Amino acid sequence: MRKLRGIAAAIAEAVDQEMAADPAVVVLGEDVTYWGAVFGFSMGLMQRYGRERVVDTPITEQTFMGMAVGAAAAGLRPVVSLMFVDFLGAGFDQMFNHMAKNHYMSGGQVAMPVTVLTAVGGGYGDAAQHSQVLYGLFAHLPGFKVVVPATAYDAKGLTTSALRDPNPVLVFGHKLLTGLPFLPFEGLEEEEVPESPYTVELGRAAVRREGRDLTLIAAGLMVHRCLRAADRLAGEGISAEVVDVRTLVPLDVETLVASARRTGRVLIVDEDYQSYGMSGELAFRIQAGAFGALQAPIRRLAVPDVPIPFSEPLERAVIPSVDRICEEARALLGAAAAASSP
Repeated sequence: MRKLRGIAAAIAEAVDQEMAADPAVVVLGEDVTYWGAVFGFSMGLMQRYGRERVVDTPITEQTFMGMAVGAAAAGLRPVVSLMFVDFLGAGFDQMFNHMAKNHYMSGGQVAMPVTVLTAVGGGYGDAAQHSQVLYGLFAHLPGFKVVVPATAYDAKGLTTSALRDPNPVLVFGHKLLTGLPFLPFEGLEEEEVPESPYTVELGRAAVRREGRDLTLIAAGLMVHRCLRAADRLAGEGISAEVVDVRTLVPLDVETLVASARRTGRVLIVDEDYQSYGMSGELAFRIQAGAFGALQAPIRRLAVPDVPIPFSEPLERAVIPSVDRICEEARALLGAAAAASSP
């Protein structure tokens, strides 16, 4: 075991170990060599494996996503590192029309073992075109698996599982969880992570904190904010359970429903946009499985349907905060009390 602070080093270590074990694993993308893909997801790999297996590409997302599709069809296991999730739009056709569909359209003859690593999220003033999350967009498209790690341990284990999966898997790493010095996040602590390779199963949510009064459900950075909110609520006598979704596809509906049944109240917290996103899908899945046990309607706290502002006060207003989570939790408990009164 050794200690890592943040998900960037954990993801890079997972890729390193899979490259050492399988010569078919190659890395390509923007600034993946000396810069380590800017947010650290490929740091140190070029120095170890050279430019034949770690390839800097031009700033043409359509091209290198197409390269990944062709490389996978030819028997390689490409890892595509993209700086910001916001730039995936430039390579979207290759992703949702080819990467996600070629296995199906070939009748299973063409495997598509592509792992896409990308940085997501705001909270540091990078404005509308560099601060989105967008994992709900890809979870909506059949053919992709979607991974959102919240801890260094999960980042390494989930990335290893992604690299070994025969399907295209997108790993969304929040910038404020990378552990990089130019992206400080208060409360990000060192975690013990095994040095040897290991996997975390795709499709398994994690109960990060047990509680009895309500359930907070989140992914990525919002898991940490929910845990901080749960600490604050505990001082008020409110016991909040915190569930980390970990993977949107496949989705562990069983764990979400079980938690909802235990507490009877659910608040879903999401840094993605609210409409047609993760929060709505989870709310439906939970109410379908736990309707009789719910003591109040499920509540959602997500980014309103506006671009992420550059202005610091406006950015804070749209991205869910610990204060807002606590407010919504109290409102949920108040609604439940009102519903149960004669």
